[in-house]
Amino acid sequence: MKSILSTMFAMVALVFSLQAQPPGGGDPEAMRARMKERVKPMLLEKTKVSDAEADKILDINFDFQMKSRPIRMDQSLSDDEKKAKMKELQDARDKSLKAIPLTDEKVKAVNDFYDEMRKQMQQQ
Repeated sequence: MKSILSTMFAMVALVFSLQAQPPGGGDPEAMRARMKERVKPMLLEKTKVSDAEADKILDINFDFQMKSRPIRMDQSLSDDEKKAKMKELQDARDKSLKAIPLTDEKVKAVNDFYDEMRKQMQQQ
């Protein structure tokens, strides 16, 4: 009887621990590392930026994603308010990219790269 109860308790604890973890693994630094691992090779190939520039670009874009998600998910904002806030974030991201420093050509290549990735994700 005790073994059945302890087994049930362990299963319930496991279910609750799995539900408590946010999507994507939860740890922002682990998410950032996984993103760098997966995206960096493609970014280097497609945009012809240096390794150091790619690291900075990925950090800037990750921060942008972390800031934009709550805006997209905010049910209290109208579509126009969301667009305005997202525009502010995008402008700040572009300013940060230029501060790396990246040329306007490279900023465009980076933005095109992420637009292409976004389209591919939507098709899947």
